[in-house]
Amino acid sequence: MAARRIVVLGGSGFVGSALVARLAAQGEAVVVPVRRRAPARHLILLPTVDVVEADVHDPATLAALVRGADAVVNLVGILNESGRTTFERVHADLTRGTVDACRAGGVRRLLHMSALNADPAGPSRYLRSKGEAEAAVVASGLAWTIFRPSVIFGAGDSFLTLFARLARALPVIALAAPDARFQPVHVGDVVTAFARSLDLPSTEGRRFDLCGPTVYTLRELVRFAAETSGAVRPIVPLRGALATLQAFALEHLPGKLMSRDNLASMSKDSVCDCPFPPEFGIEPASLESVAPSWLAPQARRGPYDAMRASAGR
Repeated sequence: MAARRIVVLGGSGFVGSALVARLAAQGEAVVVPVRRRAPARHLILLPTVDVVEADVHDPATLAALVRGADAVVNLVGILNESGRTTFERVHADLTRGTVDACRAGGVRRLLHMSALNADPAGPSRYLRSKGEAEAAVVASGLAWTIFRPSVIFGAGDSFLTLFARLARALPVIALAAPDARFQPVHVGDVVTAFARSLDLPSTEGRRFDLCGPTVYTLRELVRFAAETSGAVRPIVPLRGALATLQAFALEHLPGKLMSRDNLASMSKDSVCDCPFPPEFGIEPASLESVAPSWLAPQARRGPYDAMRASAGR
């Protein structure tokens, strides 16, 4: 059977890189549009992957990219705005453009990454823009599937890895919204759901909430990341005006570790009210079973560290 041509928008990101590698291993012909090829060099060596420089916000360029594809996957998303890179442009406008390009290019199948609590009337710009994007997909007339994960964890994530890094750098962690609840899901399970849905017509026209097996408060997650990385730190909870003040300060610093919009998103618990969708045949991985493989101190030691240790240096 000939390889399917699958266009993955956002294919060089955290989830995208894992999905592209999975699809390539299955023999699919994958096209990954990127702004610059250099940051996507980890994908260039994959034998069935074509990494192309393209502006996916340009309608003509996007239409040409997806024309004739067997499926399009939209994983593009941001957690914070910067300049012209707004939630509305990245989430809602690009999704509408993707729908238009699929219709014009004869693409029937569209997989779309959303988020738990996505809602056009949600408490944050992030969740509202995600909700608007979902609405565009649902109204598209395409064979769509929408995935709504809680926070996604895995090696190289910007969640647990960030908490662990902060714990190693700071003597005390001041934590806004410590009681916010999450049900983290492993990147491998999210990727499996996406990949398997391509062969499951029963998933068309449906939304799937994706969560791991356990619910945690933000304070519990930060404590887990710190302790697993070998940096036990006191956690000072910030609520109300203090939490807002911290978010305001952090959103104006390089790296933007937190914003008031992030804080607003956390006013709604990111948890599922159902088990992992049985359609995908997955027993979701627990945080405790896999996170030490990249958070633990020994996991951060490179091969030269091990050689020096064995040599007594």
